[in-house]
Amino acid sequence: MADNKSSCLGSLGNKENVCIDTNRILDSCRDKDCFEDVKVFLNAYGREIIENATSVRAKSTKILAANINVEPVQFNRGFYQIYIKYYVKVVCEACIGMSRSREFEGLAVCEKNVILYGSEGNVSIFKSEMGLANTLSCGCNTTMSTNLPTVAVEVIDPVVLNAKIAEPSQCCCCCCCTADDVPEALSELFGGGLEETNGNKNLYVSLGFFSVIRIERPGQYIVSATEFSVPDKECVMTQPDDPCQAFAKMAFPINEFSPPSLTANKRCQ
Repeated sequence: MADNKSSCLGSLGNKENVCIDTNRILDSCRDKDCFEDVKVFLNAYGREIIENATSVRAKSTKILAANINVEPVQFNRGFYQIYIKYYVKVVCEACIGMSRSREFEGLAVCEKNVILYGSEGNVSIFKSEMGLANTLSCGCNTTMSTNLPTVAVEVIDPVVLNAKIAEPSQCCCCCCCTADDVPEALSELFGGGLEETNGNKNLYVSLGFFSVIRIERPGQYIVSATEFSVPDKECVMTQPDDPCQAFAKMAFPINEFSPPSLTANKRCQ
């Protein structure tokens, strides 16, 4: 690792203290959430399949977007309530008589909220930006922001724990929105747009999320830095007429053939 680092940075220059403007992480948390019986919104094609399906299974999921809102907590200065809404595409496969299967997509919406410490601050920040004079009504070439905290969410595509078809009266799910509440840009990703329930059956899934949430605020700091110099490593071009030679230079992926053992996993935990 040390050799790789030095080859990327090149020779080291003089060390000095420099001032930087960056974001400071004030608070963070990790979470493992299970959302049970989440309603899946479907387009006309998906609704037709559900109405005639005898069984269904979820094949994969992908988080398309996340909506994050931050509000200060009353009577607790410096703390903020964070509301997160995940929009998850669910790919399913349904069985329709005589063992015929058909694949379709839907959208599940999950909500969660946490409270994190984000400190205080109401300073307006103006920064010069070239090329903005024609876009702002005042003709100023500056952008304005505040040092209010921002939130970053890191999340893995959820694990499908269960999928089922049921009548609305048979499911005690807590749906946080309707198909009309889904942003139009997301709804258009599903051919024909998403529709509200117009039949006797709905699709429900249970999803498991692993996430890390952090709250940040701009700040200025003094750090010890090393001057960057010209790298020692030369750029090497691959030879398109000799793919085997390029392949021979690739490192063997030993880790792919050595999955972690149970004892190794326990040590990591």
